[in-house]
Amino acid sequence: MRDAFKVALLQMRVAGGDKPRNLQHAAELVAEAAANDVDLVLLPEAMNLGWTHPSSRQQADPIPAGETCRALCEMARRHGIFVCAGLVEQAEDRVFNSAVIVDRQGRVILLHRKLNELTVGHEYYAQGDRLNVCETELGTLGLMICADAFAQDQVLARALGYMGADVILSPSAWAVPADHDNRLEPYGQLWRDSYMPVAKAFSVWILGASNVGWIEAGPWAGYKCIGCSLVVGPDGREILHGPYGVDAETTLYVDVVPARRPARGAEWAEYWQQT
Repeated sequence: MRDAFKVALLQMRVAGGDKPRNLQHAAELVAEAAANDVDLVLLPEAMNLGWTHPSSRQQADPIPAGETCRALCEMARRHGIFVCAGLVEQAEDRVFNSAVIVDRQGRVILLHRKLNELTVGHEYYAQGDRLNVCETELGTLGLMICADAFAQDQVLARALGYMGADVILSPSAWAVPADHDNRLEPYGQLWRDSYMPVAKAFSVWILGASNVGWIEAGPWAGYKCIGCSLVVGPDGREILHGPYGVDAETTLYVDVVPARRPARGAEWAEYWQQT
């Protein structure tokens, strides 16, 4: 496991239903981040089509052979970095709200299908049925998607902690009604309340990257995605909070220093009892 590594959170504008535009824009942002010597880039949830966009029924594509995943793998291979992104996946006759982690060689090393989808998303996405982590040179990486983080008692994020994750990555699409006033109701406490207890309990980093832009179709048409991407460190404290707004596209950089924990075994069990 590396002593430290650099992550770019791409608070990207996602255009609903416009896969070519989104993939091209993602490639541009990834290239810019790679030029800043990052080891891993984190993109938002459903970055190819937009969350709950009706185009998911026609334009979702498979993993790893589909257009979206092939594009992500090429970005990772070309720049020699890890890429994590949310995408809308076609798997036989079902569509999933999924996410992948791709290694430096352009290989998918982890696939996650969202478990705790909001009710309005059930019309568009089938439910996932498992969690997993992957061992990498950066440490053990866990993967969840957006609302997975606030499943009751943070059970999904905590499960990733019990599975040994050093870092949990969370592609997200955080949205509010059009008339939301961030000065009166500052956005983000829901995610702090979801991330911070888990991060502190398991000495794990949690990174959530959300997109920006208007939602123009689907059940939340007229809502706005507003960024506010969030990083919480292994002591449970906020490290980084992205800007708010439909126009708040930006790339955020953070140096991740994984907490040192004993290897699995008797010392591992003793460590968790003490924490």
